[in-house]
Amino acid sequence: MTMLSTPDRIDAALDLVPGAETEFTSIEDHSALAGLLPLPTRRPKRNPLDPAHLVYAPAWFRLAALAAGVGALGLRRLGWPAVAGMGAIGAAGMFYATRFEPASPTLEHVTLWFPELPAGLDRLRIGQITDPHLGLRYTEQNLAWAVEQLRREQPELIAVTGDLAGLKAGVPQIVPLLSPLRAPLGVYAVPGNHDYWEGLSDVQAALGLAGIPLLMNRNLRLRWNGADFWLAGIDDIFDGDPNFAAACAGIPSQAFKLLLAHSPDIAVDAAGHGFALQLSGHSHGGHLRLPQLGAFTHPRYGARYVMGHYRVGSMQLYVSRGLGGAPLRLLCRPEVTIITLRRGLAR
Repeated sequence: MTMLSTPDRIDAALDLVPGAETEFTSIEDHSALAGLLPLPTRRPKRNPLDPAHLVYAPAWFRLAALAAGVGALGLRRLGWPAVAGMGAIGAAGMFYATRFEPASPTLEHVTLWFPELPAGLDRLRIGQITDPHLGLRYTEQNLAWAVEQLRREQPELIAVTGDLAGLKAGVPQIVPLLSPLRAPLGVYAVPGNHDYWEGLSDVQAALGLAGIPLLMNRNLRLRWNGADFWLAGIDDIFDGDPNFAAACAGIPSQAFKLLLAHSPDIAVDAAGHGFALQLSGHSHGGHLRLPQLGAFTHPRYGARYVMGHYRVGSMQLYVSRGLGGAPLRLLCRPEVTIITLRRGLAR
């Protein structure tokens, strides 16, 4: 048996898609994907002066204070039966938010319009999976359900936009859960901050066994219906080394190009580099949402763009609510997404 060198193994892993016309660019020497530097195996050290990982919305705490005041007033005027009634309502809401909604993912269909979309790409469908956070409650069954939806929908391209690992113990689940994924143009992933924290080398190895290349500051040319487009993946901004110069290397200036980036707030930079579409996750939609109050919490690099469709300059951005994270959701169900690209003006 002939043993491949590290760069050859990477190129072979990236060429797993039978029948697809692909062409990969070279990347800068520092790129971990090329195997020239080892990927991290331990949680990165955190500077105690770094900004907080999560920022909580003050309006939610004002609501909690108001609820406490109403409870105290109810106890004073109506006695314990009123308090017990409010407690029962709160317990029911907590049951819904911790047991039902986090375990009830939805399949979202999103249509995005691009005047500059090559004609051959009209109606191209991209399946997006993000933030499974394997190892936490409900995540294994949510990801299995999402994979089954994509197998049924059969999109032409599948993107996995980071945070596969929630706990290190969840990394081995990547292989059996994601191995069934197939798409004519391939399945590609980018890393998220939790993948770094739980051991990116282990996550990449698991993805490799599942036949899914990890795109870090790299791009590839794909062709569908005679039309070329470029798919790029950027390293995560949280603990990685995002490099747009490397991610865009070799792409023609007028090309139609898509970006996979775990953290959505990198979109301003992506728009400046001429991407037509960015797909992200990371924010989980804020986990808890209420009308007028919005999201309960925002992660660092996921505060500006939290959930759904945005326009950032001339670029479009879609931020999925993701499949996992803390098992606590309200009006923010987990999702797997089918994004259909259409040629023309938005309707």
